[in-house]
Amino acid sequence: MIGHQAQKLEELVASSAHKKSKKTRFVAITSGKGGVGKSTISSNLAYVLSQSGLNVGIFDADIGLANLDVMFNVKIKKNILHVLKGEAKVADILIPITRNLILIPGESGDEILKYSDMALFERFMEEAQVLDKLDVMIIDTGAGIGEHIQMFLNAADDVIVVTVPDPAAITDAYATIKTIASLRSDISVIMNQVKNEKEATAVFNKIKKVALANIGDNLDLKLIGKINNDLKVSSAVKQRALFSRTNPSSQPHRDIVAIANNIAKKLERDVLVTPSESGLTGLFKRLMEHF
Repeated sequence: MIGHQAQKLEELVASSAHKKSKKTRFVAITSGKGGVGKSTISSNLAYVLSQSGLNVGIFDADIGLANLDVMFNVKIKKNILHVLKGEAKVADILIPITRNLILIPGESGDEILKYSDMALFERFMEEAQVLDKLDVMIIDTGAGIGEHIQMFLNAADDVIVVTVPDPAAITDAYATIKTIASLRSDISVIMNQVKNEKEATAVFNKIKKVALANIGDNLDLKLIGKINNDLKVSSAVKQRALFSRTNPSSQPHRDIVAIANNIAKKLERDVLVTPSESGLTGLFKRLMEHF
């Protein structure tokens, strides 16, 4: 059934190939364990990218622990699962956060793919084109290495693992990197809650040394950035606010900007492509290719 569905999806995407869109870069952010600041980083990174003039979507793909509504201090009534069930339109579930930033409330993995009714899926794919102008989509996955999370990591252009300089978190981050390495060789790391650049680099180099020794030289593991430990971050989270918005002069904000700049360098700006590479249409096409 899944194979048939994927074939029909390919045909549907091909049939709309005359419509031109931007190519969306999909950036999946994950972690080995919870509590390392993954969603805080995802939300602030999406905000900073949108403030630079990029059209940004952020997709909450954390099963059972979706919390981006808390990060952005908004209320969610329906999510992407309601669209696939035919209970809502794509436009109904989108939540504008800023002028260039859209939150896409979602359920992820096999829960989504249970809805294989092609009539519903075709309507969904047509409606999803409302997001085909996105430059980048941040996918905030759940923590750990479950099958549904691996699906999103497989589909993304960039995968970023978030960890903190804590022995348990580092162990979990390494286990996550090892699992991701069976899917792809290019993996980025963000060191969160560090004292400074020196600590971030030192901890990352330890992780990389062990990873290269046990996973192999083909692994392309990079430190994409760090975020300093700062009470302003935890204070903003408690207030349901983005620290990049409330504390734009803080070091953590400057750190997020540096990470955003690294991601922006990879974007293919103003390139016209088919909808198969853009927005939700492109994301779901990629997800279906792994079934």
